Amino acid sequence: MKVKLGSLGLSSPVVTASGTFGYGTEYAGVVDYSKLGAVTAKGICLEPWPGNAMPRHAEVPGGLVNAIGLQGVGVKAFLDVQVPWYRENVSAALIANIWGRSVEEYAEVAAMASDAVDALEMNVSCPNVKEGGHTFGHDVAVLEKVVGAVRKATKKPLFVKLAPNVPDIAPYAKACEDCGADALSLINTIPAMVIDVESRKYAIANRSGGLSGRAVHPVAVKAVHDASRAVKLPILAMGGVYGWRDAVELMLAGATAVAVGTALFTNPSVVSEVYDGMADYCRRHSFDAVSRLTGAINGE
Repeated sequence: MKVKLGSLGLSSPVVTASGTFGYGTEYAGVVDYSKLGAVTAKGICLEPWPGNAMPRHAEVPGGLVNAIGLQGVGVKAFLDVQVPWYRENVSAALIANIWGRSVEEYAEVAAMASDAVDALEMNVSCPNVKEGGHTFGHDVAVLEKVVGAVRKATKKPLFVKLAPNVPDIAPYAKACEDCGADALSLINTIPAMVIDVESRKYAIANRSGGLSGRAVHPVAVKAVHDASRAVKLPILAMGGVYGWRDAVELMLAGATAVAVGTALFTNPSVVSEVYDGMADYCRRHSFDAVSRLTGAINGE
């Protein structure tokens, strides 16, 4: 069940997605951490950030629309409080999700966090933050600049989390590869909106947010499939993973590892279910290593 995302070796192909698992501490006693290869912590920037105004999420058929706005404790509190507890209690790798309002901020956060974590995931594509993230991931030239700057700031494995709502994922994936990224994270949420028809008001204060959950899974499969054929980078895939079948499908599309996100809110045991189901699938289909599932679509 071991896999490698660049130089980062994982004991399991199952990871938690940023923003759905807190800083790795909140699910203690609820989730079997031994089934996790890594935890991706909630996004951090230079200073504590309150995020968007309430209400910040709305359930929809097939998923969740959220506009949390990257609320976070800031990099100093993350390093001083969250990381020490995590290292003492959890053996799975720790991935820090980082963001900033400028290229310089991204690089500074990366440099500060590097020594304390096992890898960095750059959020360049959050659809509900008015500053920073949204524009970085939708302009190839800007993306190259910010990834290049962070690459210079850290020697740790560097993942870039891309948005699916672009005409073609290939140029963005290629830009990350050319600028020294070690892996891609696919996909981030999809821009969405919910209106309460009774009150005729926006359901969330930010008006729009990001859609996650079952509804985005086929979008994730295609993005992973297309990116894996455009670049040689390993892919941490996420988007609508509610069971082992979803995870296996993303692996077959080209992923190296799979992250569970929104499903955790209603079923924390999904981590174990995905891990056990993938292991059983490998046994039933005579795969001696889960890594052999990557891109293993019959007929190709």
